[in-house]
Amino acid sequence: MAAAAAGSKWGLGASQLGTSCTPRAVRAPEPRARFVEGSIVRIFMENFLTYDSCEVRPGPNLNMIVGANGTGKSSIVCAICLGLAGKPSFIGRADKVGLFVKRGCLKGVVEVELSKTPTNIIITREIQVVNNTSTWFINRKPSTLKMVEEQIAALNIQVGNLCQFLPQDKVGEFAKLSKIELLEATEKSIGPPEMYQFHCELKNFREKERELENLCKEKSNSLEKMKQRIERYKQDVERYHERKRHLDLIEMLERKRPWVEYENVRQQHEEVKQSRDQAKEELKNLKEMQSPVTKKIQEIEEHYKNLDMKIRDKAAEIKDTSQKCKQKQDALDKKDKQIEEINQALRMKKDEEMDRQKKIHNTRKMIEDWQNELNTMGVCENLQPQIDAVNTELKRLQEERANIDSDVSDLRTEKINQEREKKRITGCIVELDNIMNMKEEKLKGRFRDTHSALMWLRKNKDKFKKNVCEPMMLAINMKDNRHAKYVENHISSNDMRAFVFESQEDMEMFLLEMRDHRKLKVNAVCAPAESCAESIPSRPIEELHRYGFFSYLRELFDAPRPVMSYLCSQYRVHDVPVGTEKTKNMIERVIQETKFKQIYTAEEKYIVKVSAYTNQTLSSNTSLRAAQFLTSSVDTDERRQLESQQQEVSNTLKSLDIQLNTLFERQKHLERRDNELRQQKKELLERGNKRRQLESKIAVKHDSLRQMEQDAINLEEESQQANTKIKEINVQKARLVTELMHLIKNCVSLNIIKADLVLQSTTVAAEKNRLELEYKAASVQLRASEQRFRELDDRKRILIENCKELLKKARQVCKLSPDQHLPKEFQTAFQALPNTLEEIDAFLNEEKSRASCFTGLNASVVEEYNKRTQEIQQLMEELEEKKNVLDNYKQNISQVKERWLNPLKKLVEQINEKFSNFFSSMQCAGEVDLHVENEEEYDKYGIRIRVKFRSSTELHELTPYHQSGGEKSVSTMLYLMALQELNRCPFRVVDEINQGMDPVNERRVFEMVVKTACKESTSQYFFITPKLLQNLTYNDKMTVLFVYNGPFMMETNKWNLKAFCRRRRRVGRMDEQ
Repeated sequence: MAAAAAGSKWGLGASQLGTSCTPRAVRAPEPRARFVEGSIVRIFMENFLTYDSCEVRPGPNLNMIVGANGTGKSSIVCAICLGLAGKPSFIGRADKVGLFVKRGCLKGVVEVELSKTPTNIIITREIQVVNNTSTWFINRKPSTLKMVEEQIAALNIQVGNLCQFLPQDKVGEFAKLSKIELLEATEKSIGPPEMYQFHCELKNFREKERELENLCKEKSNSLEKMKQRIERYKQDVERYHERKRHLDLIEMLERKRPWVEYENVRQQHEEVKQSRDQAKEELKNLKEMQSPVTKKIQEIEEHYKNLDMKIRDKAAEIKDTSQKCKQKQDALDKKDKQIEEINQALRMKKDEEMDRQKKIHNTRKMIEDWQNELNTMGVCENLQPQIDAVNTELKRLQEERANIDSDVSDLRTEKINQEREKKRITGCIVELDNIMNMKEEKLKGRFRDTHSALMWLRKNKDKFKKNVCEPMMLAINMKDNRHAKYVENHISSNDMRAFVFESQEDMEMFLLEMRDHRKLKVNAVCAPAESCAESIPSRPIEELHRYGFFSYLRELFDAPRPVMSYLCSQYRVHDVPVGTEKTKNMIERVIQETKFKQIYTAEEKYIVKVSAYTNQTLSSNTSLRAAQFLTSSVDTDERRQLESQQQEVSNTLKSLDIQLNTLFERQKHLERRDNELRQQKKELLERGNKRRQLESKIAVKHDSLRQMEQDAINLEEESQQANTKIKEINVQKARLVTELMHLIKNCVSLNIIKADLVLQSTTVAAEKNRLELEYKAASVQLRASEQRFRELDDRKRILIENCKELLKKARQVCKLSPDQHLPKEFQTAFQALPNTLEEIDAFLNEEKSRASCFTGLNASVVEEYNKRTQEIQQLMEELEEKKNVLDNYKQNISQVKERWLNPLKKLVEQINEKFSNFFSSMQCAGEVDLHVENEEEYDKYGIRIRVKFRSSTELHELTPYHQSGGEKSVSTMLYLMALQELNRCPFRVVDEINQGMDPVNERRVFEMVVKTACKESTSQYFFITPKLLQNLTYNDKMTVLFVYNGPFMMETNKWNLKAFCRRRRRVGRMDEQ
């Protein structure tokens, strides 16, 4: 057995791992075994994953790479995969090749030397981090990826085949391979080169065979349908000829019909022409008979007009005379009205005198009564002192009321000011409430169950023993919204929407109600029993200003005491500093000097950890995500201050209302007292003024009495003057009556003359009407005759136009020129057809009905029939050709199937034999068989692995779910071992397959691997494991590569395996002594 060591060391950086190694192997003195062509001779890595520079030289048989987790074992596997043109996805670690370059380096190199005759092949891959690209070299000369893949394929290296290359992160995927995938992987791995090619050809042949079978089936169906359809076409052709005979007859009928129509219209024209000439003669005779009557009517009309003129003149004279009579009558009426007005004035004078006598009597009686009252009234008493006392009291009351009014005005002004202040404070509180509502809407939108629980809590706070705080995203208020991102990145989302309880019992009751009864997904936490809200930070913030820190997280927000206590306890917000860009620029110094575990800069969060093994400081940083919930904050101090101010204003308003009510009551009392004093003053004034008023009234009445006595009227004189005026008016009336009688007589004579003229006019009008009636009757007859003449003339003209049109139409139907006569063949054909339009139309309709029975037929039906016949012939030829091609494919499939299936069955039998033997040696059972659902479906062929680890169970197919992790690992390893002895691939890699195995199975599997991989005929094998059991069986053909790392690791060029073995033997002897 030979061994080699790969050393590694820690770099200077706190978070950078560097390695450098040059492994050396010490082997037995016997001749070195030959490498299989394509096996790996050397692996070189530079700036690759954990390695600065490392070269590994494996052996030709079993290579065991051993080392603790994280030392770089799998990095060697990654180097093999990527160095041999493998994709990063094959490894399962990262999706970009640039991520395999060591951190902090811009370029990495992987170089793999493969055994080949006569000279080895050296494949080099340089990986660029900047643009994530690779540069390839073959034997140190620039090359392309395609050329590298061709060289690797020629050596039968398949790093993407899990049967050949099984990296650590892909171990679990082997059991997930389907039977079909496992068969393909096995064919590629151990089958002859042509086996997988035959399999692919069979799948392609079968696919084309299915396509040809479907195509032949489709063409056969199409051929049958076309044959059926052409039979229908045959009948249609016969029906088409029958229909054509009817159409020809219809065409001839339609040609004759215009000629018949023309002949009918021509005969009608001759008849109408004769009737028109007769009507013209009758019209001429009627016009000659009507001329004398017209002359007589004109003479009577002239006489009637003269009589009418005389009647109008007499009527005008009568109207003028009547107007004069009316004027005389109006003058008489006016005189009667003047007499009535004189009498009315005299009556009014009499009534006025009677009223004056009554007023004199009443005035004398009133003076007498007032004089008696004045005589009975005593001497006037002195009331002035009482009036002065009342005036003094009234003045005092007015002053007091004025003072009260002033106080009321001041209080009202103060009340208005206080109400304005209250309105302003209320508005500010509403704005703060709106901000809280916005936060609640955000909570409702993101966490509906939490919002439902919040609504329930607000209605049921009385059910809890201690205080319960609402979700932290509502309870926390940022002092500056710009700092919300620090708090939200520091506190988890689950705690941001958690309710905070002071009592564990309250929290359990709340969660029972929400989760079990209401089925709501809510979070709740309990604040520490001893409050941590006032916890002191490890260092004063003033000491941290020089690092760019301006505050601890706790000082950036306000929260209820239980919430703050919880955050200080769980998140240590009192000891997490927040810095600026200055902090970021000097972050390494900050980490080393401050020893904080968490640090915030302007846009990043740093987490600092110390390694428990090396005491090295490690840090990671993440970008801060934008704040979502705490950007809208409510200043709790401001709100408390506003509520306090609102309470003070409310108290002030209540005090002002009480003072105003007191003043209003006082005003009412003063007003009642004022009214009482004014009434008392009024009564005193009335008592002093009554005598003076009576004396003044008596004097006024005496003056009025003397005036009335002086205004007496002389009734006798007034009566004489009225009679004189009436006599004068009566004389004028007599003169007017005489003139009126003369006018009436003149008017009567004029009416008699007018009546005579009206009688003459009536006689003349009657004669005129008689003659007009006779003329009108003759005119009606004349107009009827004219109308008949015009109608016949219009009809004659229309018939001439119709004749021309019908003749033109008939010539067009027969396709004749204007000067061409009807051909004899048409005349002969027309003689066999009906001669009237009715008969022609009836015959035409009958033929059209017969032709319409042949629907869907046209001239193309015959062409279609011929075309379909040709298509059937062509389709038959194509079908025969496709059948021949299908027979050839079936023959090819049969030949390829025999060349593929028989070797495959033998190969599966060999795998099954070795696989079963391996399982039997472990006191278990397993078998491998070729799974076939349908022998013709070559893409459904697969390899089925069935295993049994306990004697009491049946064989079960290996699946990702049925077996345990260790059982899957054992099954995978033994299948790969079965392939190893049949393998034609140059090497196989298995990374940490023994993880999850129990010690017994691990020992058995290890012994099988050593026994199988160390045979003479087997290919190279890489077995990577982080651990080995004690007292295992080893073989001299094994190569063991140990991978170490640590801060005290020596340089690889200083490592000497022989010296190490001598020291170990010396130490062993000292221990024995």
